[in-house]
Amino acid sequence: MRINEDTLLEGHRAVLVPYGPQHVPRYHSWMQSEELQLLTASEPLTLQQEYDMQRSWREDQDKCTFIALDREQWSAPAVQEEQCMMGDVNLFLTDPGDPSVAELEVMIAEPRFRGKGVGTEVATMMMSYGITKLGIQKFQVKIGLDNHISISMFKKLHFTEVSTCSVFKEVTLELLVDPSVRSWILDRTSHVTERSYSQSRSQRPEPEST
Repeated sequence: MRINEDTLLEGHRAVLVPYGPQHVPRYHSWMQSEELQLLTASEPLTLQQEYDMQRSWREDQDKCTFIALDREQWSAPAVQEEQCMMGDVNLFLTDPGDPSVAELEVMIAEPRFRGKGVGTEVATMMMSYGITKLGIQKFQVKIGLDNHISISMFKKLHFTEVSTCSVFKEVTLELLVDPSVRSWILDRTSHVTERSYSQSRSQRPEPEST
């Protein structure tokens, strides 16, 4: 989805930027992990397939993707953006007849950033973006039954369990965006600033050559 191709969202701990070709090698290395493959129900891809997938996520009108960066590292002078990568967050418009319904996925790939509230901030930043920019009125998440941490996180974000699939070993949770939920999410993300990604990149100092 091209709507966010020049969007940067800066929060307390996380910075969300569009998924570009420069992020693919690091992302590809993450997805060689059997743990992440299991948690995301993904199959390993070749590097070329990963580049193809990145282009698909950028072009397809039913997908919106950001890479999550560590704000502390990102704010440091002359640090390569790829070194700041923590994970990603995605919205998938799963119902062709209703573009107000979206499936939300959050992956914090770097273990050192887990359990610190990063996933919660990234999720709420994306939910706020989905509500204000895409008109999302219902969020869904599908999580493996053994992924108790993610299930707990989304329940704390007021998602409720609606179904369990024993075949795929996953649970589906939903959040309807009524006026009170909208107000709660926008208030929770009032600290987030939005600006041009291309301008922010051009203003960053180049890393020193070694």
